[in-house]
Amino acid sequence: MTFINTFATRVFYAIILLMAVLVLNFSLMHMAPGDVADTIAQSMGGADKEVLDAIRTDYGLDQPFLVQLGRYMGNVAQFDLGHSFFFNQPVTQLILERLPATLLLVISAQLLALFVGVVLGVYSARKPNGIVSHFVTFFALFGYSAPVFWTGILLLISFSLMIPILPVAGMRDVTIEGNFWVHFIDVARHLVLPMITLASIFLALYSRLSRATMMETLGSDYVRTAKAKGLSERQVVYKHALKNSLSPVITLAGLQFSAVVSGAVLVETVFSWPGLGTLAFQSIIARDTPTILGILFFSALVVIVGNLLTDLALRLVDPRVGGKG
Repeated sequence: MTFINTFATRVFYAIILLMAVLVLNFSLMHMAPGDVADTIAQSMGGADKEVLDAIRTDYGLDQPFLVQLGRYMGNVAQFDLGHSFFFNQPVTQLILERLPATLLLVISAQLLALFVGVVLGVYSARKPNGIVSHFVTFFALFGYSAPVFWTGILLLISFSLMIPILPVAGMRDVTIEGNFWVHFIDVARHLVLPMITLASIFLALYSRLSRATMMETLGSDYVRTAKAKGLSERQVVYKHALKNSLSPVITLAGLQFSAVVSGAVLVETVFSWPGLGTLAFQSIIARDTPTILGILFFSALVVIVGNLLTDLALRLVDPRVGGKG
């Protein structure tokens, strides 16, 4: 099977999966207790029966479930995610305003976790009985067992009280004026703590996995042959062993992408990061159903696209993945 056929097949299955997620999310929201019309009326200060009936008619809540589902699926196909009754804005506009902040946090945390995790794993695999190797093991256990919100709260307390050198809330300082680079540095400083918090648990996973795969690769026959030919240790590790040991790490990164997105909800709430996580928290409190469904749709879309990109990355790193199947 050629690469184009394989990719087209996976895109087709991804679309089917996305439709199934949409149906499941809508069904769960429909079965949730409470009356959405009553929630809307309460945000208006209350209403009588006639107003409640008018709200149900305007939002299509008086229609049968299948009619509501079909209308919702049709609107999503036209990139119309509805109107937020809490924020009084189109849901698509709300999400597009918050999406860049979440993508910045998620992608930065993933790249940090991958880079540092692979570096620590490779270095500890070269000296499995050294101090660094034991430190990686301890760090992995600590990072994996610590809840991400607890790590965030510890960093927030440390850098707000003990070492006040980094901002602990928001994405930018509205009082700062200057050119592009001034604002870039300001956003980067605000990004440091949320990025480290979100990356901590995944960094532990990647470091342990890269250590294990590198140790296995270094013990293989072709590595011993390369050493017998007189190649230096650096050439053996970085030109031969590293490339073959990265495939499991990249696979895990793709599978963990959904966990990174869900973890961003907690991290954004702790650090008041203006992304989809904070928007989701506010929408859940207000029971803003259109916004919640829109966020779930975008989250599923990001995860599915992330998995597709993982397949592409695996083919670039390991040509064996692109073989005939």
